[in-house]
Amino acid sequence: MKSWMITKYGTPSESLSQQEIDIPIPKDDEVLIKTKAASFNPIDYKILRGDLKMVMKLKMPSPIGYDVSGEVVEMGKETNAFQKGDEVYSRIAHMGAMAEYVTAKVDDVSRKPSNINHRQAAGIPLAGLTAYQALFDIAQLQSGDYVFISAGSGGVGSLAIQLARQAGAYVATTTSSVNVDWVKSLGPNQVIDYTRDEYTILLKDYDVVFDTLGGEHTMEAFKILKDGGKLVTIAGEIDNQTAKELGLNPIIRWILSFKARKITREARSRDIMYRYKLMTPNGRQLTEITRLVEEGYVNPVVDSVFPFDKGHEALQRLTEGRAKGKIIVSMEE
Repeated sequence: MKSWMITKYGTPSESLSQQEIDIPIPKDDEVLIKTKAASFNPIDYKILRGDLKMVMKLKMPSPIGYDVSGEVVEMGKETNAFQKGDEVYSRIAHMGAMAEYVTAKVDDVSRKPSNINHRQAAGIPLAGLTAYQALFDIAQLQSGDYVFISAGSGGVGSLAIQLARQAGAYVATTTSSVNVDWVKSLGPNQVIDYTRDEYTILLKDYDVVFDTLGGEHTMEAFKILKDGGKLVTIAGEIDNQTAKELGLNPIIRWILSFKARKITREARSRDIMYRYKLMTPNGRQLTEITRLVEEGYVNPVVDSVFPFDKGHEALQRLTEGRAKGKIIVSMEE
């Protein structure tokens, strides 16, 4: 079968290669999915560039991609939740979604929402679960809470806005001038054009900040959080608790702790919870997101669709940082 593979650390054009590899054989607790569509996420180009070498080393050539939507074609001996022909989607536990066939643990799989196509569905799993787990598992978001979500036009941000609104939270977000009207259509209470206004001046005493950008934006979050608030990031520095959960050795944990010292100090001084969230596959939560999609509370946003042979161009599009929603690679194009 065809699969996109990482051959070395670098850029999509120089480091991604389409290769022929064997069709995987599902283990007893897995299903084999014939891919209809897959999507790229920021973690994919971070892995490709070598940004995560400290916590994740690759054996080259390495498959790439985590999000898949397709059709079950084979089941392991211990799987009875799905049948051949079922339309499903998943954030698989291992890299390799950018291929014609993908295996996934049955516990990580959900039936695809019946009211959307595979291209739309492929953009949901990683981004949707990231937003769901950050907002509800970590931040424990409640109805009436004030939450700021950075980069509302992004893949994670656009889904996070919709999940927070359906939970009854007051949602503020940022985007550029060209996307203001579109982001408003997602339902947030307040959209700030970051090219014209300073959100750190306009927003105060928020219960939760969901930081999807990292860098200077992580520290800026403290300016709008109330004392005792919660800051959850997917792009900032890794906190010590998360480092332990990842099983990192003490030396690497010390290095990460040193890098996060400014953030940790500020959080401690104001009793603010700071956590870095690395999402985990979860079929049960994905099924809850499926329900919200089918009931009309959440609508996936697709920026663009690339044919499978243009997978490297799809990832390049993502690295440019201008995508409005998710970038999809389709086997059916």
